[in-house]
Amino acid sequence: MLLNSGNSLLVICAYLLIFGVIIYFMTIRPQKKQQAQADAMHASMQAGDSVLTTSGFYGVIIDIMDDTVIVEFGNNRNCRIPMTKDAIAAVEKPNLTKTAEEDE
Repeated sequence: MLLNSGNSLLVICAYLLIFGVIIYFMTIRPQKKQQAQADAMHASMQAGDSVLTTSGFYGVIIDIMDDTVIVEFGNNRNCRIPMTKDAIAAVEKPNLTKTAEEDE
């Protein structure tokens, strides 16, 4: 009787371990990967880059401080808004290479 009780406890512990591993690989690990990609994107931001904010606005980075970015929206030079780096969803580097059509 004691042996059956130990086996059922062992089976329950095995199920908990399996579910813990599944939860790790399905939720925690992808979230850590996504956070690492976002940190790399934020580290590579420079003044002059076009950005998309989490609220859906497109703008250009004017200045970067420790945790704050000043973004200019539209052509109006008076529309400069400071925001945290976490509010930047995507960064697009300006195209600095000239094409053959531009040279002619």
